[in-house]
Amino acid sequence: MHRQEMLKGNTDTLLLALLENEAMYGYQIVKEVDQRSSGYFAFKEGTLYPALHRLEKAKLIEGRWEGTPNNVRRRYYLITAKGQEALVDRLSEWHRFTNAMDSIMRPGASPEAR
Repeated sequence: MHRQEMLKGNTDTLLLALLENEAMYGYQIVKEVDQRSSGYFAFKEGTLYPALHRLEKAKLIEGRWEGTPNNVRRRYYLITAKGQEALVDRLSEWHRFTNAMDSIMRPGASPEAR
């Protein structure tokens, strides 16, 4: 349960980071999150699509329908310039947050070891 709470609080940032270098469709995002996190995170449709719609409404990502060679239409999501700016801000805050957490949880560790 704790893992899902942590994911929920960071879903938007995680999605922006995933879309930073490549447009992806929903199922591809699910697979990429699973692969990159070695199965630690698992997106469910009830989490993924509301987050994508929220980011799209905020103009941080853009969705585009594209056809595939086998005539299947997929909605690809790509990060916008506004989304890139938001990602930079969120990652900066993430680094400050993790450093602060580490300084409390691992008080003897050097910042490089954190």
